[in-house]
Amino acid sequence: MKMLLWMLLSFIPVSLAAQDTDTSRVWTLKACVDYAMENNIQLRQSHNDYLSGLEDVRQARAAVLPSLSASTSQSLSNYPSGDVSDNNMYTGTYNVNARISLFQGGSLATAIKQSKVQSEMNLLYAEEAANDIIVAIVQAYMQCLYADESVSVARSTADVSRTQRDRAEEMWKAGSISRVDFAQLESQWMSDEYQVVSAQTALDNYRLELKQLLELDVMEEMNLVEPEVSDEQVMSVLPSKADVYAAALNAMPEVERGRLSVEAADLEVRQARSGFFPSLSLSAGVGTGFMTATGAGTATGSTPGYNTGNQYWNNFNENISLSLSIPIYSNRQTRTAVNKARLEAENSRLEQLNIEKQLLQEVESAYLNAVSYQARYAAALKQQEYAQESYDLTYGQFSVGVKNTVELITAQNELAVARQEVLQARYMTLLNVELLNIYQGKGVMGEY
Repeated sequence: MKMLLWMLLSFIPVSLAAQDTDTSRVWTLKACVDYAMENNIQLRQSHNDYLSGLEDVRQARAAVLPSLSASTSQSLSNYPSGDVSDNNMYTGTYNVNARISLFQGGSLATAIKQSKVQSEMNLLYAEEAANDIIVAIVQAYMQCLYADESVSVARSTADVSRTQRDRAEEMWKAGSISRVDFAQLESQWMSDEYQVVSAQTALDNYRLELKQLLELDVMEEMNLVEPEVSDEQVMSVLPSKADVYAAALNAMPEVERGRLSVEAADLEVRQARSGFFPSLSLSAGVGTGFMTATGAGTATGSTPGYNTGNQYWNNFNENISLSLSIPIYSNRQTRTAVNKARLEAENSRLEQLNIEKQLLQEVESAYLNAVSYQARYAAALKQQEYAQESYDLTYGQFSVGVKNTVELITAQNELAVARQEVLQARYMTLLNVELLNIYQGKGVMGEY
């Protein structure tokens, strides 16, 4: 998970395979994951959310520092009366003010903690999104491999059917079998060709799904590489379910996010309670100003004011003030905010329990599926062995006229089903083992 976190934060090229623009490149499962970590739009948006949270942390920290502002105003007044000494007056003022909050019931310190917790949660959201993408890629990748081999099996079965059909045509022309028998084998061949088309369509759909997860162009070809996994590895002993779940509690980001959600809710209660306390702030400033034609608006002959040059100093002033605000009654707004924050905190604790239970269900489901498909894989291998032997014997007997076409077609279909069962059990085992690796924080094929 540390490698995954590093990838989310950096978004730099992680492999030559992921950066190659050659449409004929081959894709391993790890290359697909690496490419998605860099290019998936959802992950990039999650990364931007995390960066936005960091800005909130900086802003919360800056809130405890003094604020400084400068202001100026310029005005021109006209006095149209003929009884004044000067009809126009121009006034200018200049001020610099500073303000700092000395005490706000602990709300500023709480806001800093809240922003830090939210920033950590944003990062965990990004990790959750990455895990979801990885799981989807693993599923789509295994489905592609399964569908690809299904095409090969269907193609092989259709080729055998065609050979049987050609052989049957010779036997029919020689009078060894009837026209009905030949028609049955010809129909079987066409049925197997249809299965090839169906398997190819399924493969194309799975490849399209994988391309969409990787944000690849739909026109780009994908050459997938099957993991080098032996039968012994497929049938390897799994760790105990309790060990997998314990590792998942430490590795999966949603568990830590649930804990942080509880912490954030408790901080929200503290923030709401700060409304009961008084606030104290200190402000200070300096200013000056001037006005021209100080006799404007006064009777003719009144005493003129200071000249413009002297006014800057004579009007220069300094001020300092201490403000105390004491809440007395706020129409129950603060009490309501506190009560609602406490309810949200309780909901956060319940959600944390729900996350852990949901994780347990997912781990248990993947674990039981892995155990089940391992057993099915072992049985399917035996079934395929017996079906192959049965087909070979049936075909040999059909060739000498001992078996009829129905028996031959039945044996062939049983062999095709057995081969499909082996493929399904194999890839479903690999899929669920990979899910268990992800839950334990090991990544795909133990790469991270």
